[in-house]
Amino acid sequence: MPEISTIALPDFAAGAVNLASARLGAKGVAVSDEFFAPLDRMLNDAPAEFDPNLYDDNGKYMDGWESRRKRVPGHDWAIVRLAMPGRIFGFDVDTRFFTGNYPPAGSIEVAYVEDGDPTEATVWTEVVAKSPLGPSAQHFFVNADQDKVWTHLRLHIYPDGGVARLRVYGAAHFDWSKVEAEQEIDLAYVFHGAKSLAWSDAHYGHPDKILGPGRGENMGDGWETKRRRGPGHDWAIIRLGHAGVISRVLIDTHFFKGNYPDTCELLGAYLPEAGDTFSAAEIAASETWSPILPRQKMEMDREQVFAGQSIAAVGPVTHVRLAMHPDGGVMRLRLFGKKA
Repeated sequence: MPEISTIALPDFAAGAVNLASARLGAKGVAVSDEFFAPLDRMLNDAPAEFDPNLYDDNGKYMDGWESRRKRVPGHDWAIVRLAMPGRIFGFDVDTRFFTGNYPPAGSIEVAYVEDGDPTEATVWTEVVAKSPLGPSAQHFFVNADQDKVWTHLRLHIYPDGGVARLRVYGAAHFDWSKVEAEQEIDLAYVFHGAKSLAWSDAHYGHPDKILGPGRGENMGDGWETKRRRGPGHDWAIIRLGHAGVISRVLIDTHFFKGNYPDTCELLGAYLPEAGDTFSAAEIAASETWSPILPRQKMEMDREQVFAGQSIAAVGPVTHVRLAMHPDGGVMRLRLFGKKA
């Protein structure tokens, strides 16, 4: 198996969502060439894998996007529709397992298209100039302008080759000014800007998944911890998309039957100045946040809704702590309320 170079994530990835996540809806919409491996494979959320014995009709199976060897002038490119409009903080161009077939260089352009996908009239803005790429490694690039909102990305590789994964770290753009003061809205939805910032364990599934769309496709599409063999319980701290007053809580254990939590509770705090990373002291302090939903008995494979007198009137919150006792899996968390 080829050697892998793994690098710790840079600061711009803290508190960011992957706008190029296939799970969240990112899609390849145009490509110059995908002879050896399709573009959409580059957007898969799971890390790339390598099987030395796996081949398909066109040759070696590679877990990513790969073009054929270019025998004419020019270079290859791919256009990706981001999962949601958003501000971009930085990129990870990962050539993992591409050793003799990686592109020597790459560049990135972005565009904002209000409806549909880019056309010949679309204006592209370069945010990563042509830069060297190496074999089987992650390549991080910071985006200098992190305030503008984009919907599409165009990755250029020079002249050809393969990219295992493309990650686009940023923040979902949602126009909260269009939300009426009395309108009920999900404050914990990823497309509204929510993000998990800290957690006790994510052995089988990341807590970001509980903020995603739909009810989930299978047990792997939720947050699940390993079996707890000692004292304590599992938890996740979530930054809401906007400060708000929570009036209704939905905890969905869809697909979790022999591994759902025994009980769950929800705590909240108003921390408008909090950063995207939590220290050990701040995590410890979260255990004393205001109780929004006291511990409730969970049931398997079911949407459980709590409202009315079940929800404590604690006022506006910006962050919540979902606790599972003692461990287990939750498919979705919905926190309905009004923006503050």
